[in-house]
Amino acid sequence: QVQLVESGGGLVQAGGSLRLSCTASTNIFRHNAMGWYRQAPGKQRELVGSIGADGNRIYADSVKGRFTISRDYAANAVYLQMNSLNPEDTAVYYCMGSSGPYVYWGQGTQVTVSS
Repeated sequence: QVQLVESGGGLVQAGGSLRLSCTASTNIFRHNAMGWYRQAPGKQRELVGSIGADGNRIYADSVKGRFTISRDYAANAVYLQMNSLNPEDTAVYYCMGSSGPYVYWGQGTQVTVSS
């Protein structure tokens, strides 16, 4: 059974930083993309950033220059360093891994940014 386990969420003041971590229970994502999505109350889930097997990164415009996504391929892990957080970043953040036609999701971790 494939599992993605996130950690690192929490409450932070505006301008602060958090680092999210996600570890997969298998290495099936090694040759595919992993990334982070988020969903704020009353809004659709949206892409935050992704990183491919080749290290190519994609970011949402709203987080460019503030968030950095990285991977540890040997550890089957993906990370999201979030700096200069603002209240609009408040959401549940979900780790994602793709393998062929399949997409797997973590359970989500809450990030709350207070003003």
